[in-house]
Amino acid sequence: MQIAKRVQRVEVVDSHTAGEPTRLVLSGGPDLGNGPLADRLERFRTSHDYFRSAVVNEPRGSEVLVGALLCEPADPSCDAGVIFFNNVGYLGMCGHGTIGVVVSLAYLGKLQPGTHRIETPVGVVSTRLHDSGKVTVENVPSYRSQKCVAVNVPGYGRVSGDVAWGGNWFYLMEDHGLHLDLRHVSELTDFAWAVKSALAAYGVTGENGSEIDHIELFAPPQNGHSDSRNFVLCPGKAYDRSPCGTGTSAKMACMYAEGQLAPGQIWRQEGILDTIFEGSIQIENGLILPSITSTAYVTAESSLILDADDPFRLGIVP
Repeated sequence: MQIAKRVQRVEVVDSHTAGEPTRLVLSGGPDLGNGPLADRLERFRTSHDYFRSAVVNEPRGSEVLVGALLCEPADPSCDAGVIFFNNVGYLGMCGHGTIGVVVSLAYLGKLQPGTHRIETPVGVVSTRLHDSGKVTVENVPSYRSQKCVAVNVPGYGRVSGDVAWGGNWFYLMEDHGLHLDLRHVSELTDFAWAVKSALAAYGVTGENGSEIDHIELFAPPQNGHSDSRNFVLCPGKAYDRSPCGTGTSAKMACMYAEGQLAPGQIWRQEGILDTIFEGSIQIENGLILPSITSTAYVTAESSLILDADDPFRLGIVP
């Protein structure tokens, strides 16, 4: 007689937005209860972190994969709720991930072209699914909190950058002297990680002591169709393959603060793979409201199998 294996099935849809992957968890995830998504994220973090690791870490995932747990929204005006996570923790908001979620839900027939509100742990974002398949995300209010913050980075010397919020905390730099291309990813990663460590050592944080967990470098564009090129290092030491939605939001907030970007003006941010996010801002009641437009593509629809006998059932923890 064959003994049935104890397995847990997790239904997912994978996509990529401008090269950066998103894994949308449709079912099989933990019961996080009801209430605000910020509270449910904390339950996820404190009681079910094993699930995060199982979904996005090897052998089922990779360091670059961003997970998105589909949730019932607490706000009745929203079409969906989502909690974003990666190989080492959780993200307040994710621009490329939101675009991936909308395209994945449209692929499943759950969303039609039009406006859809998505609830995240840091607030509600409005999205528009265009007839072309492109998605515009109206991000959470963004702002620059500190200008020209200088720190000494061991092995590199003194650097300076702005601290800004775009749904995650960023340190944004232009004067770094590095080449932003795929041939120099290892060098860029080492430098950005050293900067992140130096910020922590000097006690430089976002508001309320929040960790600055994203480092964003800028350079002139290379493809002739954009305004800037960037490299973004994410919390798990993986670089963003896309131009980074929250990072582009933080960049536009800094530019507006400097009088370099007018409301409604299109800003084309080129990423390390030459893909582009189109961004703009609006000002409402003194708040900077960024919008990001791009396209995502569904790459897989599958079931993850978590076998109770598998020694790596909960992922290979970095």
